Parts: sequence; C-alpha cells; structure tokens
Amino acid sequence: MRTVLITGATRGIGREVARQLADEWHVIVGGTSQEGVDGVVAELPDASAFVADLSDEEATARAVAGIDRLDAIVHSAGVVAHGTSDTHTREQWRRMMEVNVIAPSHLTALLLPKLREAEGHVVVINSKGGFTAGPGGGMYAASKHALRAWADVLRQEERGRVRVTSIHPGRTDTDMQREQQAAEGRGGYDPEKVLAVGSVAKAVVFALNSTPDASIETLTIYPAKW
Repeated sequence: MRTVLITGATRGIGREVARQLADEWHVIVGGTSQEGVDGVVAELPDASAFVADLSDEEATARAVAGIDRLDAIVHSAGVVAHGTSDTHTREQWRRMMEVNVIAPSHLTALLLPKLREAEGHVVVINSKGGFTAGPGGGMYAASKHALRAWADVLRQEERGRVRVTSIHPGRTDTDMQREQQAAEGRGGYDPEKVLAVGSVAKAVVFALNSTPDASIETLTIYPAKW
C-alpha cells in the first residue's frame, strides 16, 4: 500500500483528498491540532497522525523524523488574506509567505530522500491566484505565484526521480472561501458558483494515479458557472 502525507488534512480540500484516497493509500493526516488530526485519523481505514505547525522549522523536522516511507505528499495547507496594497503589514506578508511558500518548500526538502527512493510524487494545491491577481488579492496572489514558480523549478530539478503536479482550482466551497467572500463584501454566497471540494480532490486523485510514463504537470479546474 502506498503512503501519502496530506497537509491541511483536517478541513476543506485536504480532508476530502484524504477521504478519497483512504481505500488505497495509507494516509498520514497533517494538521496543527492533535484533536483535529485524531478525528480524521479515526474516520479512515488506514491512517496515522502528523501534527506540526509547518511555520515552525524545528517542529516540522521533529514530525518528519517519524516518517519511514513516503510515496507522495499533497500540499493542501495554506492561508488567505484580503486587503488593498496600502493596508498590508510586514507581519502579514511574512505570515503569508511563510505558510504558503516557505513551509511547503522546507517540508518537501526534508522528505525528498524518501520521495526519491519511492519515485514519488509531489502535488501542490495552488489556486487560480497562481496565474492571476485582482484588487484586494495582491498578497495572496503573490504567494501563489511564488508557490507555482517553486513547483516549476522542483519539477525540473527532480525530473525522472519525483513527479511534481500543480493544481490550480478556482473558488471552492470551503470555510476559507466563505471567509474570503465575506471580507470582499460579496453578499449572498452561492454554492453553485464555486467548486465542490470533491471535484478538486478528484483532480488530485487523477494526478496521483497517472501511469508511470506520464507526468501531469499543471491542472486548472474552475467552477462551470462562475
């Protein structure tokens, strides 16, 4: 049975990815809360816990030390913020880049030896914001552009050893999306104009199940009615 580590697996897209992979993978459930992680682990047939604040370098290294084998990692953890360019503080910028870019890069670097041994796979759940940016979303989009660039470089560096897939969903029906639309002043949240988390998770499963001769490099998935 293959083993996958999913960060941000206690909510939203990450949790749904864990659910969809559970029948065929050993799922390492990543999250910052022991209670939250344990709750997801208990729901799955073959799972274990990975509890760490990924912005904490030492905590991340300690958590990684418990992983013996790894076939794939799905980076689903992330943060979002809304505000115009004249309102962002340095602390907000640091937090955004730390969680959305530095943390996945550092975690992947720690796990690359095991991923190489398994001829494994790195899946990065990015965003439409990795390609475009609009008013109020500059800080978030900047982090997602940087995340895409990092994944593109990693793919080139590891080609033939580890596959790297970037998945760019549009607005998706998560708690984070509801919070973001509220911050943007959008009234009347319409779930028909956002993606279901299951649709994004299916894209992740598709990439992970690609045949050994194929590298699914970039996938975009947007709501049909947006």
